[in-house]
Amino acid sequence: MKQPVMGIQLYTLRDHIQTAEDFDTTLSRLAAMGVRDVQISGIGDIPAEEQRDILQKNQMKVCVTHKSLDRLKNDADALMDEHEVIGCDAIGLGSAPGDARGNRGNVRGFIGEMNAIGAKLKERGFSFHYHNHAFEFVRLDDMKYSMMDLLLKETDPDCVNFIPDVAWIHFGGEDPVEIMRRMAGRVKVIHFKDYAFDEEGVRHFVPLGQGIVDLEACYRAACELEIPYIMYEHDSDWPDNDPFKACEESWQYMMKLQNSFGA
Repeated sequence: MKQPVMGIQLYTLRDHIQTAEDFDTTLSRLAAMGVRDVQISGIGDIPAEEQRDILQKNQMKVCVTHKSLDRLKNDADALMDEHEVIGCDAIGLGSAPGDARGNRGNVRGFIGEMNAIGAKLKERGFSFHYHNHAFEFVRLDDMKYSMMDLLLKETDPDCVNFIPDVAWIHFGGEDPVEIMRRMAGRVKVIHFKDYAFDEEGVRHFVPLGQGIVDLEACYRAACELEIPYIMYEHDSDWPDNDPFKACEESWQYMMKLQNSFGA
């Protein structure tokens, strides 16, 4: 089995990457932990050239980004130019807009947009990646298919890839490993995330290994499917309201998990 490269989804630290100075400080802290690969999402208005210089200074590589649907549809050429500067050939969309959900017509309209975006990116050697939440697993108006069913069936496999988020899949009532297998061959990056419920039944995101998602099974499947990257992501509810602490605890878990599989 080939083990994935581990890294951090910088959306976890989005409040600390809004300026070039903070971006540099954040990457320096991650580098000191041993992190060498990141996903960029939620970053401030920092020119691509400055991002590149800071990434190089901290010996970091970017496996994928998340960018807005508006830019992907209307500013794709400039977006690809920026990604060439930072040395990243994969561009992701973090979520579907509200008007792309709920019924088959909305979803199929969105699928048409995704196929067009993916085809345009592919022309220049880039790949397009869609990141799920839980709503994609809710049955649509016909009560037969979910949005994810249609995304997997009707998006062009040569142009549209996926970033499966294991916690959101689990929270959506599905088995993350099964969904990963259905996405086989279309995944460059998987998001590791964990959550638990408190005594009142409220969901809270927690550092990796402290919740109810079977991350060991997900890791084993990622190895078997030869998924190149695993990125840790933590949306909110950081311990002591400190996302760096969450990253440190989760990175330690990721290293133990990797070592337990013979790294």
